[in-house]
Formats: sequence, structure tokens, C-alpha cells
Amino acid sequence: MTTPAKKVLMVVTSHNEIDADHPTGLWLEEFAVPWEIFRAAGFEVRVASPLGGAAPLDPRSMEDNAKVRAWQQAENILQSTEELRLLLTHRFDAVFLPGGHGTMFDFPENAELQMLIRSHFEAGSVVAAVCHGPAGLVHVDLKDGSPLVKGRRLTAFTDAEEKAVELDGLMPFLLETELRARGADFVAGELWG
Repeated sequence: MTTPAKKVLMVVTSHNEIDADHPTGLWLEEFAVPWEIFRAAGFEVRVASPLGGAAPLDPRSMEDNAKVRAWQQAENILQSTEELRLLLTHRFDAVFLPGGHGTMFDFPENAELQMLIRSHFEAGSVVAAVCHGPAGLVHVDLKDGSPLVKGRRLTAFTDAEEKAVELDGLMPFLLETELRARGADFVAGELWG
């Protein structure tokens, strides 16, 4: 009898612009590399976004043509993401949130994403995020009312990194600052380190 494959849900942003002068979306590498690793490990991977359909890609994440060509299969998967609300009753062994500035706009206040993360975390599933992906953890409260991030050691795109890319004034909040305010034990390293 074979053991069923572990199931991973990757939730990506549906948001495509910071403002008229700054297109954004998902950072391709932050999706493609984990997606390839999960698949190589034999995991069943599903991909969802708040709105479903094609996930917008941050144009700046597409500048290295060699890498983009290598990630073509992962990029193709992003053309038809599942709508997040349709997966709320499904059970996954892990929930993973890739980054990109788009997450800063459609992850923090998304009640469906909060519910999905809370239920999976409290059921013992792995919940992980990279770069701006932790924006999806900012307002997740556990059943006891405490913030999910409170007392947890984590990192994310730092305030210094946001200032270095000159987008700090365009974000709805600074991720590091907000995670710290919610009680996270935030570890900031060198820029992009």
C-alpha cells in the first residue's frame, strides 16, 4: 500500500500594481523554486490566489531571461490559479505564501486567507512564507485571540530593504514594523541576505 502524497497549497497574490507607475505582483523566483522543490519531493501541489485565474508577475522578477526560461513550467501553472475561497474546506499538509509586493495589498485583510492559515496552523500543518509572503500572516489571530506571529522567530522583507528599493512610501505598511508590532521575534539580516 502506497502512502498518499503530502499536499501543499501555494497561495499567490492577485494584485498587479502598487500605483499607475509601479506594476507589481508575484515575484516569480519565490514561487518557481519552491514549486520545483515540492514537486521533486513528490508533493501534490495546488496553487491558489484570492481571485483565481492568472497570477500577475512582477516585471522586475522577469529580468533574468535564463532563469525565466528555466521556470517556464512553473510560470505556466500561474496562468490558471484556483480561487482561494473554493479551497477553504480542503486539508493540506503545508501552506506556503511566496512573496512579491502584490501580497502587501491583497493578503493582510483577506479573511479567507486568514481563516485558511489559522485552521491549518492550529491543525498542525506547516505554514511558511518568504519575502513579502508574511504579509498574509500579519492579521491572523488564533482561536485564543493571540496573533499567530506573536513570540515566533521569523524574517521577511525588511524595512531597510523596502527603503533601499524606494517603495517604503508606497506600501500600505512596512512589513517588518507590522510584524514586530504584532509581537513577532523578527530577525533582520543584511540587505537581501
